[in-house]
Amino acid sequence: MEKRHIISICGDLASGKGTVSKILSEDLNYGIYKNGEYFRSLARKHGMDVTSFNKYVESHPEIDIAIEKSAGDYASSHDNFIIDARLGWYAVPESYKVYLKVDLDESARRAFNDLNRKSSENFATIEEQKADIEKRYKLENMRYWNLYHVRKDDMSNYDVVIDTTNLTPIEVADRIKNGYFKWLED
Repeated sequence: MEKRHIISICGDLASGKGTVSKILSEDLNYGIYKNGEYFRSLARKHGMDVTSFNKYVESHPEIDIAIEKSAGDYASSHDNFIIDARLGWYAVPESYKVYLKVDLDESARRAFNDLNRKSSENFATIEEQKADIEKRYKLENMRYWNLYHVRKDDMSNYDVVIDTTNLTPIEVADRIKNGYFKWLED
């Protein structure tokens, strides 16, 4: 398979995918393709929070298929970009595939304090946020298995796995860039 100048970033909820994608975009002068924003906008359009929309999409697989297909379609006519998407690695297998992990408590803290999430995830406590993250994780894994027969939590799908719990976004971006440049050379 021919390697492309595309980095696909997948990971745990609130692992830093969006922040790291922005840093990489600026450092590499790459564009960003974000499936998550599209998913959130569809959730709002349907008057649902993201977890309820995850459940809704289970019985409307055409939505999920269209979302994931959009990343592959975009890649067919673009290069030099970052895919910020749960299944970007699957949609564009010739990309450099990154998985960002984060401790569940840290994930919940980050998500709870992220003002950008409040329009589609609004919880009264960090514990509620944590329970929702666990629920969404299970829903997504089940849905992706049922639709595509893939597991996003199978770390063998990725070229690199980085635990972001105790790293700054710049440290994560630097690790990705170093691995990406080596990957391109091999």
